[in-house]
Amino acid sequence: MSTVLVGVGASAAFVLPAVWNGFPLVFHDSGGYFAAFMGRELGFGRSAAYGAFLAVGLPLAFWPAIVVQAFVTAWLILATLRAHGIVRPAVTAAVLVFLAAATSLPWYTAQLMPDLWAALAVLAIYLLAFRPPPRMAERLALVAVVAFAVAGHMATQGLTTGLIVVLAAARLAGGRLGIERPALAWPTAAVAAGLIAALASNYAIAGRFAFTPGGSNFLFARLVHTGIAARYLDDNCPDPSLELCKFRRALPTLGEDWLWEPDSPLNRDLGGWEVFAPEAERIVTESLVDYPLVHLGAALAGTAEQFVKFDTGDGLVSWTWSTHYEMERLAPQLLPVFKAARQQQDGFDLSAVNLLHLPVAFASLLGLGVVLVAARRLPAPTSTLAGFVLVALLGNAAICGALSIPNARYQSRVVWLAPFALAVAVAGLRRRSEATVPAQA
Repeated sequence: MSTVLVGVGASAAFVLPAVWNGFPLVFHDSGGYFAAFMGRELGFGRSAAYGAFLAVGLPLAFWPAIVVQAFVTAWLILATLRAHGIVRPAVTAAVLVFLAAATSLPWYTAQLMPDLWAALAVLAIYLLAFRPPPRMAERLALVAVVAFAVAGHMATQGLTTGLIVVLAAARLAGGRLGIERPALAWPTAAVAAGLIAALASNYAIAGRFAFTPGGSNFLFARLVHTGIAARYLDDNCPDPSLELCKFRRALPTLGEDWLWEPDSPLNRDLGGWEVFAPEAERIVTESLVDYPLVHLGAALAGTAEQFVKFDTGDGLVSWTWSTHYEMERLAPQLLPVFKAARQQQDGFDLSAVNLLHLPVAFASLLGLGVVLVAARRLPAPTSTLAGFVLVALLGNAAICGALSIPNARYQSRVVWLAPFALAVAVAGLRRRSEATVPAQA
């Protein structure tokens, strides 16, 4: 009963930003998700599956989605603590309060975006691979978390697939390296279920058996951002088979401007994302062949930048034009309460919050490094979780920093795993030391 109360309390703490705001937090893309489901179409980079999840809660101003996200988060954290033998209510409560106050976690739990689920998928894969629960129902619940996360976001598809590759390598080399050998069947099945769910949900909702479109345009935006696109056009234009040659002098220097500005050649002259996709794929592919070292250097620089770029609150602005538009079009009954929320009134200044969150995140990353250096002196579960979280954070930075444009939100949504893994290590060591203290006469 005490564990249940701790979980309920944690769920409540994880929705506090939304309660304080007076409405679930929204990002520019939030409206695109429920619009993709309600319009029965595949939005670019907007999962229809996550849109369906949001749409179910629309009659209650989306609060059911926030409550579910908070509940699943609390359950996964408690399951991980339990798997490491940390079950005392006072300790679990302390860890949960720490995460709610000192990390970015509640700002994603309380947000109408699939960002939170990337970190939840990491925890669920860790448990399935290294600490599978004995009850079949709980294993299936972990599979469901991974599957929903994978179906909900393209970046999570890449991250989880990469983690399966890492787990396979760890299983092959585990005996020689002295690390724990993971189970592969359950994590692989979970990610495979997510990929199938992504295809099946898109077919059921929009009639297209395909992954969420837009990947080639995001990749091309990265080329714009790094200057590789301009170099490619300088080397290959004029070329009548390249429509972009006509507009290469109007190419913006920022990848986000290329994607979102109305006067970008993509949106003004080239017919938009879907029309330009084949040419984007061609330029990406040919530039990889022509400039492999340039691509490699840009990828490494983007990964390094993304790994340490994780300010809390990035994008939580007052004027989210796309979400405002979709709210007016598809949920006009919610407009009064939506516009009355703090975010829509004044936006958020989270600079004071980041005075705590950023040092905690940086210190936790360093702490996990120390755990790995001292791995042979520590219990295997402690170093395994630390190593797995660091691999996941590096993988996320590589996917978002090398294949897209580095953005604080991309790493902020998963970096709370570092303080959590370090808290598990500290709590586990304390529990071990208490167990070895001889009883007083």
